[in-house]
Amino acid sequence: MSRVIHVFRSPDRFIAGTVGQPGDRTFYLQATHEKRVVSVMLEKQQVQVLADRVGAMLDEVRKRFGAPVPPPAEEFSDADPLISPVEPEFRVGTMGLGWDAEAGSVVVELLAITEEEVDESVVLGDAEEGPDALRVFLVPEQAREFVARAHSIVSAGRPTCPLCGEPLDPDGHLCIRLNGYRRGVHIDPHEAPDSDDDE
Repeated sequence: MSRVIHVFRSPDRFIAGTVGQPGDRTFYLQATHEKRVVSVMLEKQQVQVLADRVGAMLDEVRKRFGAPVPPPAEEFSDADPLISPVEPEFRVGTMGLGWDAEAGSVVVELLAITEEEVDESVVLGDAEEGPDALRVFLVPEQAREFVARAHSIVSAGRPTCPLCGEPLDPDGHLCIRLNGYRRGVHIDPHEAPDSDDDE
């Protein structure tokens, strides 16, 4: 069966979003144009890596080609949630990134996870065989918006332990740096049982 490539050359939106509560969130990327909506599922770390790489590419394009690229920003205008119901086309395995000089756009390609190794020629290509893909063309302003929102989404999860960096749960955290002692729980030595009372 030939692959399906969902192409958005001028998307109305391309955003990162989540479903679920902190500690149990599922991450998605969603592209929309008019009534067409395509969502893909991926890991939190993949969102972080993609946002970092898109930001780095924009900086490189501005330096090397003098392209009109807005500076990095922390704020973004689109804070609306994902369009529901969120029905992912696939789970993302490989991610590709490129610059289309003719269109003046960042090209993001997300390929479905597969058991076989993905040939590099398939990424950002139109080969008939290979994993399904979502390909989105983003003008620099859209790309900066994507980066800012993605970073905000990733950092909106559970706070991390300042000692070991692992997420803190609402009911406590067994910190490996404290040899398994639970952070935030204080034991008063005066309340410890007295061994004389056990006799």
